[in-house]
Amino acid sequence: MRRIISAKVRNTSGVLNRISGVLTRRQFNIESISVGVTENLDVSRITIVVSVDSDFQMEQLIKQLNKQIDVIKVIDMSADSHLERELALIKVATTSTNRQEIMSMIEPFRASIIDVSGQSIIIQIAGSSEKIDALVDVLKVYGIQELARTGITGLLRSSIK
Repeated sequence: MRRIISAKVRNTSGVLNRISGVLTRRQFNIESISVGVTENLDVSRITIVVSVDSDFQMEQLIKQLNKQIDVIKVIDMSADSHLERELALIKVATTSTNRQEIMSMIEPFRASIIDVSGQSIIIQIAGSSEKIDALVDVLKVYGIQELARTGITGLLRSSIK
């Protein structure tokens, strides 16, 4: 089962290496990992998407991550209400005849063209992984030249009281 882990860590050199090392030693396959500074410049948030076989395995992983010296807090966001997004840049081969058609195909996905050259365009899309996968499937027929995805990042929703 797919799980999303959010770890707040000290923003110091080598933290990402130590966190990914824990996952490697435990033989977890990292589907995506993203890192960025938080509202506090001394703290970074690492969002990791992994596949686990059981809740027990997930609990063990969180315990191992929480033992790391630079880790402030680790949570499994999967069970709680949360928002997750991913960004993708897609370079697609174009001709003068199909450029307008591609523009109409990406519009329902709320994607945008951020660069145009003679033989290609670069499309930017942000959203769920499923939304990005769907756009990639649509654009395959035009010839995807390059694809870059950021990996998922996310936050827990605030509770309503």
